[in-house]
This record gives sequence, structure tokens and C-alpha cells, in this order.
Amino acid sequence: MTNYEKWDHEFRTNNLFAFNNNDKALLYLKVRAICRKTLITQFLKENNLTLKSKKVKEQFPELYALLENKPKLIKQLDCFLRDRNNEWYKEMGVDEDKVRTALRKINAYEWGGDHNNSLDQYLVRRYVKVISDYDTLQKKAKEIQANAWNFVQTSWYNNWTSYLIESIFKKHKRVLSAIGEIKSVDFFIDNYPIDLKVTYFPNEFMEKKLKEKIGNKELAWLKKEARKVKISPDKNLSDAEQLTFLKEELENHGHSNIIEVLTKYKQEIIDEACKHPEELMKWLYKNQSARLFGAENRLFLVLVDTKDMKQSWKMKRAFTLIEPTVNNYLKSFNAHSLKEIKYTFNQKNYTSLSDIIFIIK
Repeated sequence: MTNYEKWDHEFRTNNLFAFNNNDKALLYLKVRAICRKTLITQFLKENNLTLKSKKVKEQFPELYALLENKPKLIKQLDCFLRDRNNEWYKEMGVDEDKVRTALRKINAYEWGGDHNNSLDQYLVRRYVKVISDYDTLQKKAKEIQANAWNFVQTSWYNNWTSYLIESIFKKHKRVLSAIGEIKSVDFFIDNYPIDLKVTYFPNEFMEKKLKEKIGNKELAWLKKEARKVKISPDKNLSDAEQLTFLKEELENHGHSNIIEVLTKYKQEIIDEACKHPEELMKWLYKNQSARLFGAENRLFLVLVDTKDMKQSWKMKRAFTLIEPTVNNYLKSFNAHSLKEIKYTFNQKNYTSLSDIIFIIK
């Protein structure tokens, strides 16, 4: 078995941990990063290289074998990757400053559809298969239009905030972009392959830690405390609406101290996660979608608005907070920055390298 075949097998079987601290494995990922027809053609031309194979699929192993024992050419590959950061977006003519300004125009973070499914599945499930009368369906036209717009607008917001955040990393001198959009690798930091995940402090993790502190979930605890001061829950409200209602009623009746106690516990949980992030990292790996599961090295950017965690979505455009925090992290990055995380997913054991950058307002 050649080195190419070995690392190709490890990549396809999702054993990304094996790629750490191995130059031959790293080369596989870097060559994979340029294995698109345009990119590989440019690299060959710039370095006066010729391959026998004409098909990209066959050029990949041939190029790997050609570079495998030639350090000078590997350095050229690094330069090529650095010079072509976000090549696709450059070709589109993206004006980053204009995008940043446009993101400020988004005033609501509403999916309209179901963010766990595709929009078409949501519309089929909500309208197509349950409404048999066409006149009734016609009356839903504005509602359907609003749902579709909310879904598109929120998806647009997520796409371009993620692009701009990723660009902050890729512009740093210690980072090489995986320009060919490799599955499981967004960029390399000091030769560590990294998959960047921008997310919010997970509600489920917060609920779990709150239960350890107050003996119950947030809503159940609030209901109990509200009853003590003669405030009754509104049974007609959803859980999310009930939370808002109880907090407002408690404050309106002069019991903001109850809310302050809850806020204090939440702040403690966030502070503990910042000091000892391994538990949260493990939780984030274990609670992935089965359909999108990955065991690659992950750098989580966790966004938290401590005053109102529901508004944390706005933190994705808080570039004046994100940029210096990311640059400071990259400046101090070392061999110990990524922590080894062991976890089980679908009854299978995995090991990954991971870390969290917290952006807190």
C-alpha cells in the first residue's frame, strides 16, 4: 500500500485524528486542497510540473507521489494555498466591507421554515400534504412567501457572517486556506488541519448545567419561584413564550431578584466553560447531527450575549469583538492549544483535537 492509498483510506473512514503530527498525512490534505481542475492546472503551470494523467481523479495520487519527497515543492504548495485564499469568492467579486454593512440591516433571526430540514420539505409538510382545498392554499400565499423569505434571509445571514469570520482566520500569516473546500478541513493552523464551527452557547448544555445547580430546568424552576410570589403561568403559551411571560411578570411585580439569581447561575456556567472548555467540546462532538457527523479537529467559535442569550445571533456580525480575539488566539497558538477529546458517537469511540474561542458580550 502506498502512502497515498494509506491516507486516502484514513480520510474516507473518517479517521482524521491520524492526520495530526504526520507530514505525509498533511501532504495528502494539502494536495487534496488543490484537486480541482483549475487549481491543479495553475499549480502545475506555476511550478513547471507535468503529469501523465489527464483526469483530476488520477492526477491527485500522481501529484502526491511527485511531491512526497520534495520539500521545496511542498513549500511551493504552501505558498500556492496562501496566495489563493478564498479564491471562489474573489472570482465572484465579493466586497467584504459592503457585506459587513448589509449584515447590519438584518433585524430578525427567524427561519420561517424548519432550520433542521430543507425549505422544500418544510413547505411540503406544512402546506402541500395537509391542505386539500386549493382556495384554502391560495389564502396561505402571503404566509408561504413570508416563510420562504425568512428562511432565505436567515440562511443568507449565516452564510456571509460565516464567510467573513472564516476570512479573519485565513488572512492570518499562520493560516493556510484549504482552497479546494476539502470536506472536514477549512484551513491549517501551523500544519494542524482545522474545521471551524461558529455556534452559540448551546441551550441544551445550559439546561443540563442549570439542572445540576438548581435541581430543575429553567422553565420548571421559574414556574416554581413564580408561584411562591402568587404569579401563575399562562397555560396557553408555548415553553419559549412562557419563559418570556414569567420573566416579564416577575419584573413587573418587583421580583427581579429571582431573575438575577437565574442570571447569576447562567454566568457561572459560562465562566466555568471558559475556564474548563473540555466538557463543552465533548458535548458539541457528541450532540452532532448523525447525518453531518464528523470527527475532525474542530475549532469552535462560541458566541455569547450574557445579557440576553436569545440575541447571541447578532454576535456573528460583531467583527470588532471577533477579529482581535481571533488574532490574539492565533498569535499565541502552540502545540498545546488543541486539546485531545475522547467521546462516543453511535456506540463508536472517537478521538479528536479541539479548542474553543469564546466571544462574549
